[in-house]
Amino acid sequence: MSRALLDEPHEELFAWLKERSAPRFHGRQVLRWVFDRRADSFAMMTDLPLALREALQADWAVFTTSVALHHVSDDGTEKLLLDCRDGKRIECVLMAEADRRTVCVSTQVGCGMGCVFCASGLNGVERNLKAGEIVEQVLRLRNLLPVDERLTNIVVMGMGESLANLDNLVAALDRVCSVDGLGLSPRRVTISTVGLPAKMRQLAELDRPYHLAVSLHAPTEELRNELVPINDKVGLSAVMEAADFYFERTGRQVTYEYVLLGETNDQPEHARALGRLLAGRKAHVNVIPYNPVAGLIYQRPRPETVQRFLEVVRAAGVSVTARKTKGRAIDAACGQLRRRSEGAATPVVAGPRG
Repeated sequence: MSRALLDEPHEELFAWLKERSAPRFHGRQVLRWVFDRRADSFAMMTDLPLALREALQADWAVFTTSVALHHVSDDGTEKLLLDCRDGKRIECVLMAEADRRTVCVSTQVGCGMGCVFCASGLNGVERNLKAGEIVEQVLRLRNLLPVDERLTNIVVMGMGESLANLDNLVAALDRVCSVDGLGLSPRRVTISTVGLPAKMRQLAELDRPYHLAVSLHAPTEELRNELVPINDKVGLSAVMEAADFYFERTGRQVTYEYVLLGETNDQPEHARALGRLLAGRKAHVNVIPYNPVAGLIYQRPRPETVQRFLEVVRAAGVSVTARKTKGRAIDAACGQLRRRSEGAATPVVAGPRG
């Protein structure tokens, strides 16, 4: 099997060239073709000698995935379903808003956190993605942009629990943000986590200026235990303490993601409890009206309910906004397209108490 170019350290490519008495600068050319000139095959690298291109093609693969599906929404959102070498499928999304071009990438095949309203984890986690598979999502989505547009932001909010694959994720982001990669500022990267306190602290200690988003979804231990089962093991208090540590260590304001489920966690008492939880913290709440998943009982909240929730949280002195929903027509929520493409039967599960 050919070696994955995006999964190997650059020095491995240079060593391969040296073994064939090829100059080192050809390695730089290869990287520029992939990261700057959007090449997805060695045949496109026309300033390399033909014999070298053929040798590279025999031993290496620029991309190791193939595009199984490419959907485009009326609002411009684009979603790719990618087939990995082992037959597993992952999703990634490109979103355009004003002058921002944001990609949302996955870190795992499936997810093991068990959030009861999410399509990604309905069959559990199958494996971590390799660093190169994460980089490849970024590049495949970037390559969909017109040649005069640049990628501006990365959000790690796709399939999987980001911090459960922390080492590979950081390796991927380091490559994307390096001068030999896309040169994207780490300050334009947001990593989402359901809340793994030890991993949150480890991320803080890495001394990289990523934004951290904690998928909160409930303001109390009891309700969060029901919506986010992993909370029963880690505890909301430990998650909040780790988030506070991240802010103290990095100086980066933490965002709290809150998926608003109709008649479940969207009532004024939930908003008041959320306000009490975050009072005094430098934090921002990103309220996300739910994208319904076929077969699950959870519903999208009414617009007036969303507005009332925002008003109550804001009255508590907490910064809060509602995320604009994009890509609903193309199953852009995590795991939906993959699940639909595989024809999986999604079981109906009992809902939590509101």
